[in-house]
Amino acid sequence: MNKTADFSLLFVVFIWGVTFVMVQNALSFLDPFTFNAVRFFMAFVFLLIPYLFTLHKKGKNGSKCLFKAGFHIGVWLFLGYGLQTIGLNYTTPAKTGFITGLSVVMVPVFSLLLLKHRLSRNTIIGVAAATIGLYLMTFADRSNLNIGDLLVFLCAISFAMQIITTAKYAKTLPALPLTLIQVSTVSFLSFVSAFIFKENHSVIFSSEVMLQRDVWTALLVTAALATAFAFFAQTFFQAYTTPTRVALIFSMEPVFAALSSYILIGEKLTSASIIGCAFIFLGMIFAELPVKKKKPVTQGFS
Repeated sequence: MNKTADFSLLFVVFIWGVTFVMVQNALSFLDPFTFNAVRFFMAFVFLLIPYLFTLHKKGKNGSKCLFKAGFHIGVWLFLGYGLQTIGLNYTTPAKTGFITGLSVVMVPVFSLLLLKHRLSRNTIIGVAAATIGLYLMTFADRSNLNIGDLLVFLCAISFAMQIITTAKYAKTLPALPLTLIQVSTVSFLSFVSAFIFKENHSVIFSSEVMLQRDVWTALLVTAALATAFAFFAQTFFQAYTTPTRVALIFSMEPVFAALSSYILIGEKLTSASIIGCAFIFLGMIFAELPVKKKKPVTQGFS
């Protein structure tokens, strides 16, 4: 089951990395909250169908606990995707992928603050390396610094909290209804935000959007694969693998994002950005490496 979990989560990360470019193209026609509202509502429908066939099966901890847990995860997921989608309006897909990837490094940090888990030496070094990389990507060349980078950084914090809360509930609650609740929470909060920020979400029914193949391709792919399948797989398989392996697999997301950005739209990175990407990637990997335990020194008799 461990290998199946690892390969499934790797496929999820591949989907997330590739869809950065698709989402950015769709945002030329749809507002961020409107896009997320429709995307997660479509994912809710995709998940509702198999859920109805398994409705006779009772949850492990009761409906109240299940709803509370799903809503808790969904709020962090809403903040993560909301900030990320808005940030994509101001920064590039490759930078979005790498900065979002910092959530992998933040997980052990928040575990220390919230769960009182001690940080290993490798984790401290990894966080330091990733911080240097983020500086090189966003501050070394001031012309590259923009509000989008900050929004995506806040998005990384939200995703880190989503990983922690998912790990907290995944082993005790059924994956499908838990995913269904968190996805519906994101959709509802996105619709509400669209009204609050006066986004015209009804624009999706306009002839301009209805005829845009890129918009509907992005919505279908992100709803079916990058949302419904991806978060069900994450919720389900986090119960069968370790947090370290999950974090290590998730660190591949910025790599897939950069590669797809280069292949699909020919995005170029500056030398400082490339070095920064390398620092972030190495930091994410190094932070999750197991610490070698020192063997006790035994003294013999001469």
